[in-house]
Formats: sequence, structure tokens, C-alpha cells
Amino acid sequence: IVAAMTVFFNGKPLKKDYRKFRMKDLAGPDDYASMAQCLERRFSRYDAQDAAFSSLPDLILIDGGDRHARIARDVTEAHGLRIPVFGMVKDDRHRTRALVSPEGEEVTIRNEIELFSLIGRIQEETHRSAIEYQRKLRKENVASVLDSVPGIGEKRKLQLLDRFKTVKAIREAPLEELEKVLPSNAALSLYKAFHPEEGQEPCA
Repeated sequence: IVAAMTVFFNGKPLKKDYRKFRMKDLAGPDDYASMAQCLERRFSRYDAQDAAFSSLPDLILIDGGDRHARIARDVTEAHGLRIPVFGMVKDDRHRTRALVSPEGEEVTIRNEIELFSLIGRIQEETHRSAIEYQRKLRKENVASVLDSVPGIGEKRKLQLLDRFKTVKAIREAPLEELEKVLPSNAALSLYKAFHPEEGQEPCA
């Protein structure tokens, strides 16, 4: 579970200030807890005078509705900060149609072409940044598990990832499914690496 923080200054992306967060100690997907953790870590670093987080935003835009905005506001206020927060409300085509305050008041932006375009760019850039980070971590995870398996090189790791998407899916795949991606000997080595107990003799 990851989150991305993008920064725009004078309407343009300030990529040197982008940050990415990998969520910690979450039992499973929890959008609200993830958002709270991400913001808590960001502003704790500000409190600690971390140079990488030394600037405060004039405005915080959250990918979500009024409840997300309330969580963001609560985190900032807990750090003694008063920064305007708005959620980005999407339409059925997944485009931001309005901003929403923590109190649930919507601000329509569709009639403001330049603002509508800017908010759309911010949303797309943040989504792109998060997806890229998630893919990077996924590849690293696959690599760490597969590096010790004979016959699995970089090319085959990518082939496995393209087919199964996650390490969990690779681990749970039956041998015949692995053989659709890998040569039989490599598929067998991989299967045995994930299921060593199947190669053991039963106890007397």
C-alpha cells in the first residue's frame, strides 16, 4: 500500500519536492488509515525540521471526499497547522468535477476551465506517481523472492510479473500454470522454492 505526494507551484509540478510513502503496520487496505498515516509522517518530518519537508503547502488537495478531507484537516490541526484542505470529487468518468470541504460543501470547478484543467493535471500526476512507485516496489519484491531460484533471470522475472502480477499469485500458481511462462525445469525449480514441504519424505 503506497501513497504519493505531488507538489505544484504557480500551476506547475515541482518534481524535486515529490515524495512517496509506503504504508506501515496496516493489516489490509484502509484508505482512511493510509491517508492519515501519510499526512502524519509528512508533517512529523516538518516538525522535526527535516529539510526535505521544510516547506508548508498553501493548500492541500486530497484524492477523496469530505471524510478524507476531514481526516487531513484533523492531522494538520493536531500539528498546530491551519492549512485549507479540500477533497477532489470525481464524476462517473473518474474526472474531478468539484472540490469538497471537510464540512461537505462542494465548490464546482467545471465552469472554471483553467482551474478544472489544473486540478485534473494534479490528479493525474499524483496517480501516475503512485502507480510508478507501486510497480517499482512490486518488481523489487519479485526480484528479492526469485533471485535465489536457479533458472530465473531478469527476463523471466518480468515475464512472471506480467502474467501473474503479484508474488502471492506466483506462489499460489500450480506447476502447470508456471510451465506456461517458464521452461519445465525452471518452472519446477520455482514451484519447489515456494513449496519445499512437497519435496520432503513423510516422517516415520
